Amino acid sequence: MDYIIRKVQTGDEGHLAYIQTESWKAAFKDILPKEILEKTTELNRATSMYKQLIDECIGNGYILEVNGAPHCIAWWDKARDDDMTDYAELISIHSLQDNWGKGYGTKMIEQVIEDIKDVGYTKIMLWVLVDNERARKFYESIGFITYGKTKPCFQTQEICYERYIEI
Repeated sequence: MDYIIRKVQTGDEGHLAYIQTESWKAAFKDILPKEILEKTTELNRATSMYKQLIDECIGNGYILEVNGAPHCIAWWDKARDDDMTDYAELISIHSLQDNWGKGYGTKMIEQVIEDIKDVGYTKIMLWVLVDNERARKFYESIGFITYGKTKPCFQTQEICYERYIEI
């Protein structure tokens, strides 16, 4: 399959929101309580969030298209944690379920890491739900490790993963 990765632009907010909300529905259906999942996958709310991020130039977003159709998204910025100010943070990476396991997430991470490296960061971190075993295995397979730092999130816990970036 042909794919391209490009930076997000004005007008992409609908694609970003759709991919995020559909990905969450598939990935978190057995992890988050139904009422939380319904609230966090409200399409109009997610669209507004992405429109604001794009309009205000907050962070760095990407879309991966497969055969011309948006499939995977990623967003990164400087780390939001006060004790990790020298890290870039992968804030989100989501893809539609129909192409899970085909390597597109890895391609997207590679693009994000190149972008982060070009800006001068040597470390990247992310938060993932503790019970999201599929995502955790993915991050571990591409070199992320955890030291056990957790925080509450959506009536469960998130765990921090980090990775050094080779310059």
